[in-house]
Amino acid sequence: MNTDKFRLLRRAAQALSPAECEEILSSASCGVLSLCGDGGYPYGVPVNYCYSDGKITFHCAKQGHKIDAIRRCDKVSFCVIAQDDVISEKRTTAYISVIVFGRAKIIEDEASLRKIALDIGKKYSADYEEDCIAETEEYLAKGKLCCVEITAEHISGKCGREVMKERGKQE
Repeated sequence: MNTDKFRLLRRAAQALSPAECEEILSSASCGVLSLCGDGGYPYGVPVNYCYSDGKITFHCAKQGHKIDAIRRCDKVSFCVIAQDDVISEKRTTAYISVIVFGRAKIIEDEASLRKIALDIGKKYSADYEEDCIAETEEYLAKGKLCCVEITAEHISGKCGREVMKERGKQE
């Protein structure tokens, strides 16, 4: 991953290790995909996804704001919030989050489409594997399956001061 063009965390002591970032990305169920939307306005949309080997994958409609934005500009960011506990009396939040900067591409080949769809099925509907296989094959046959793969160029994670205190670390 090329990190030269990405900012370093200002509060480096709060940075998560690469292993922690990988674990969060692998285990979370939803992230916010941010794109350059219509008219140059930012467009953030929550998506269910899979993460493996520096790649985020998800399926979506073949038409719409998300796909149009990816076609226009492949640079994206993806944010996952693993913890978000408001501590009212301290006017703060105990948080843990990961952000990925990368390049998105629309997947075209059938074998990759099938693999991504089945990986998503295993993650979100493990007890319904046969249904996921049937649905994937139906969508492929009708030409309605669309998947996107984001290749990570930079991954960073951060935790709030309260989490650091819980972990016995001080800033």
